Parts: sequence; C-alpha cells; structure tokens
Amino acid sequence: MAGATSPAAAANLAGKSGVRIVVIGDPGTGKSSLVVALATEQFPENVPKVMPPTRLPADYFPDRVPITIIDTSSSSPEQKPKLIAECQAADAVVLTYACDRPATLERLSAFWLPELRRLQLKTPVIVVGCKLDLRDEQQVSLEQVMAPIMQSFREIETCIECSALRQIQVPEVFYYAQKAVLHPTAPLFDQEGQSLKPRCVRALKRIFIICDNDKDGALSDVELNEFQVRCFSAPLQPTEISGVKRVVQEKMPEGVNDNGLTLTGFLFLHALFIEKGRLETTWTVLRKFGYDNDIKLRDDLIAMPIKRAPDQTLELTTEVVDFLKGIFNMFDIDNDGALLPTELEDLFSTAPENPWSTDPYKDCAEKNVLGGLSLEGFLSKWALMTLLDPTNSYANLVYVGYPGEFASAFTVTRKRRVDRKKQQTQRNVFQCYVFGARGSGKTSLLQSFIGRQPSDALPSNTERIATNSVELPDGTRKTLILREIPEGDVRSLLSDKESLAPCDVAVFVYDSCDEYSWQRARDLLVQVATHGENTGYEIPCLIVAAKDDLDQCTQALQESTRVSQDMGIETPIPISVRLRDLNNIFCRIVQAAQQPHLSIPETEAGKTRRQYRQLLNRSLMVVSVGAAVAVVGIAAYRVYAARKNSSS
Repeated sequence: MAGATSPAAAANLAGKSGVRIVVIGDPGTGKSSLVVALATEQFPENVPKVMPPTRLPADYFPDRVPITIIDTSSSSPEQKPKLIAECQAADAVVLTYACDRPATLERLSAFWLPELRRLQLKTPVIVVGCKLDLRDEQQVSLEQVMAPIMQSFREIETCIECSALRQIQVPEVFYYAQKAVLHPTAPLFDQEGQSLKPRCVRALKRIFIICDNDKDGALSDVELNEFQVRCFSAPLQPTEISGVKRVVQEKMPEGVNDNGLTLTGFLFLHALFIEKGRLETTWTVLRKFGYDNDIKLRDDLIAMPIKRAPDQTLELTTEVVDFLKGIFNMFDIDNDGALLPTELEDLFSTAPENPWSTDPYKDCAEKNVLGGLSLEGFLSKWALMTLLDPTNSYANLVYVGYPGEFASAFTVTRKRRVDRKKQQTQRNVFQCYVFGARGSGKTSLLQSFIGRQPSDALPSNTERIATNSVELPDGTRKTLILREIPEGDVRSLLSDKESLAPCDVAVFVYDSCDEYSWQRARDLLVQVATHGENTGYEIPCLIVAAKDDLDQCTQALQESTRVSQDMGIETPIPISVRLRDLNNIFCRIVQAAQQPHLSIPETEAGKTRRQYRQLLNRSLMVVSVGAAVAVVGIAAYRVYAARKNSSS
C-alpha cells in the first residue's frame, strides 16, 4: 500500500490551485538571499532589502502545485501592518533565524512565535536556520536546539538548516513548506502521543469498511489490490502484498489474520507511513474517498441541491428510514431494543464525531434507565437533524454507510400555505413552538414528552428541544418536535418575517394558578397570531393550562376560556405533569397540525380585515351580477329590435 501522488490526484490536493508562502524573521537572517538562491540557483552578490513576489512553476516539485513566495521586511514599525497582512494571507510561514547569531534563535520563542499565535494563525510554520556555512562547529545539533521550542509551539511543522551561499537544502525549505500545506501533519497525527488522531482513525475505519467488500473484517489480497488501484492507480504485485502483511505481522500480530489485513493492521500501516514522513500516502487515500483537510467529507459531496420555500422542510424517505432501522438492529448488540451509549458511539465511529454528543441533540429524546435510546427515539433524532440541518443529516448518513444520493435520502414537503388551502397535510414530522412566561411549565411539558421528570436537569444556556414519536388513534405514528421559545427570545424571533414558516403548530402554556402567567401567555398568543396574519404564515394554536393539580386562579380560567372562544380556537387544555395527567396533549398537538386550516387564532385586526374582504367580495359580486343583467338586457333588446325590423 504505497505510491506517489499522481498529477490527477494533485488537482485535488487540499483544494489548492497554488500555495502562498511568506518568509519572515529578524533583519539580516538571510530571508531575501534564501528566496534569490532558490529562484536563480546561485548566491546573489547584491541582495535587495525585500524581494518582489517570486513564483515557482507547477512542475518545480512533484505535487505539481505552483508556489508563490512572499519576502517581507520587519526593519521598521511602519512595515508591521503589511507584515501582518501577508502572514494572514499565507498558506505557510517560513520563519528564519541566522545560525551564526544565537540572539535571532532566541527571538523565535521570545517574539515571533508568540506574535503568530496572537494573530491566531492556523497556518503551519517551518523554522529555518539560514547561513549554515557560518555556524560554529561547537554549537549543539539542530535537534537539541529545536526540541524545547517545538514542544512549546506545536504549530511548527518542520525545522531545517540551509545555506544560500553553498546551495545546501535551499529547495528543501520550500518543499517542506508546500508539503506542510498539501499534506499537513496536525490533522492526522498526535506528535506528543505518537498516535493517529481520533478523527483520522474514524475516517480510515470508514474507508476500511467500504473496501471490505465481503464484510469479513479483513482486506483480502484481492481487496487490498482494488484499494491500491483506486487510490494510486497502480496494482500491487503479490510479493509486495506479502511484504506489507509481513511488516504488519512482525510489529503487530493482530494486524493480520487468515482472511487478510485487519482494521488494526490497516491503521498501523498509516501510522507507520506518517512516522516515516510519508504523509502524502495517507492524504492521498483520504482525498480519494472525498475527505478535506479537516478530515470531513468535502462540501461538494454533501451539498444540498434541493431548493425549497421557507415553509417547506425535508423529511427522511422510506428508503432511508428502512436503512436506519437496519443499522439500529445491527448495532443493538444485546438485542434489547435500545442503543446503549457505547453502542451509539460505535455506530457513529466512522463519522468525524458523534453528532448527537452536543445540544440540541444530546438530551432531546427519551432514554431508558441505562441511557439506552429506543428505535423511535433514534428515528426521532434523525428526523430532528434533518429538519434543523439537512446537509449535516445527509453527511452523517453517508458516514454510517448510506449509499444513496442526497435526492434519494429526503423528500420535500408541500408548502404549509398549500396544506391550509387543501385543508390537509401529508407530513410525517411536525414542529411545535412552545411559548409561555418563565415558570409557566414549558420545560416540564418538554421533559414529560421524553419521559423525564420536571426536576431532571436540562442545560439552561442552550435551546431546549424534545422529540418523540406520537401514536395517533388510527394507529399511525408521527414525529413531533417540541421547541421551547424562551420568553426573552420572542421579540427577536418575531422580528424575522419567516420565523413562523417552519412551524406547524404553536402551544401557549400558562400556570393555571397564576393570573400574570396567563396574561403573558395571552399577550404572546396575540403577538404570534398578529405576526402570522401579517406575514401569511398563520399557524394552528393551542392553549395549555399547566399545573392543574394546584389551586386554580378562577379569573385566569374564565379569561382564557373567553379569549380562546373570541379568537376561534379550542378552549384551554388542562394538564398536570406532576400527576402525569397530560390529557392526551401530544396527540392533540399533532392532530391540530394535521388540520392546518383549523385552530388558527384571529385577532381583532384580522377579523376587521376579513370582514372588509368579505364586504369587498360581495360588492364585486353585486357589480358582476348587475353587469351580467345589463348585458342580458342589451342582448334581449337587440333580439327584439331584429325581430321588429324583420316583421316590418
């Protein structure tokens, strides 16, 4: 498993059409002489203070990517802004010191490297000791000098010494700089731990599984050869395959078994290549399978080509749901109908990271006492990820083995406005916004939806979302997503004209023993209803009277009943989360969303506009009827006149 990068592969090297290298360092360290010596292959007698940009042709190095070298000066404060700008625009930084001037070496860690960190540069740094021909023979070796500096500054990719006068290792300086850009070490290898980084391991594991055609946990000689041809466009000879396996077996016996090269052996080989400086081998493999420099699939492979209106969303197709059910069962090792945290981590072990390890996905679905995620909870999380971030959802489908295209993974729902006109919807996933005053019971409602107690902790500084499957009276199941809207976020939410477009139904929760809580819920209901009327994104609304087990506020109960009747929506639904008497609330939320033309609140302004439109329509109808009568009258007169003329 080896091979140089081909010209075809070079076209996809880190997505780079060229590499920009900036040369920095103290005055007099040999920056300009280094650039001139590279370009002319001879030592310059008269060196300008700063060289103009120097471009090397694409065929100068094997990767066939053109290089632009930018010389800089730091001799005066006025030049600092330009120096900073050049560093920020660079793909790699060559930082020089003079081998015959120890003070310039000390300045690396005292000034230059901290300054680059202050600029928050993410570019690799090549430290270059110039004027090697003038170095004192009694000085310690480069390794001894640079080891403590590299320990403190991990951004240093390579250290090298050179002599522009003697033409010693001048091209190598820029070869290593280019290589650091095209084949960087940092994403792949942990220098301190001397091991592959987790994201690199995950990507290589996915590649191994893809190439293991017979799924026996090992790459046979045939599969190894197919892998080699795919990545390097050249087959391996039988003796080469035997040699590869022998090297692995000697160093790591479990890396080879009777069926071929195991995943352990595959990972060992790549770690070996990197340790020997052959990073281009691993990078070629990763890029052939679509990975970028962050070891994620390239954007062009997972981009979302489907256009949709603000009130349209994407849902998983039946094909994808069946695929997800299959991998759920595959990773449910103990067959208990739930994925334990370890099983879920294993399922996502071929993705850059577990996409559900952070909010809003981390605690959004129901789990059993062991932390296991049921199939319904598993599918609900995928539905949520598809609703919030379809591109990320598709990327993770691909990471876990889905073979289909984007278009086959998702279906675009009908516009909600069309659903209202047709008085029905074909959606399987419904999003509900939950409004209410602080302390009204919003969070408890979400907690109860996913089988948690109100006292169970939830992150207070992030968006709260709960998702689950809801069984309807006819036996069908729909996915419901409850999204809590904090009271303080309502104004910013409604400042966006399209904020209600992705919402199927809204719930307004109030504490039934607190009159102020009801007043806030009423105000929020009016605000949301007004926003819907003004933007055309009207949504069905329900009022929920929470904490029904406590002493009721009679005035709030009477007022909420009157307001619901005035606005033309269902009377408040009483619930008690503490007593687990939820009055079938989640089913009722889904049913309201399934009838998008009903339960839409109407404000006084909305009523006035509706009555005006009705009056206008009646007026137009009268005018139309009058015009029709006039036309008929004229026609009748013409017939009468014609008959009269013919009789005379």
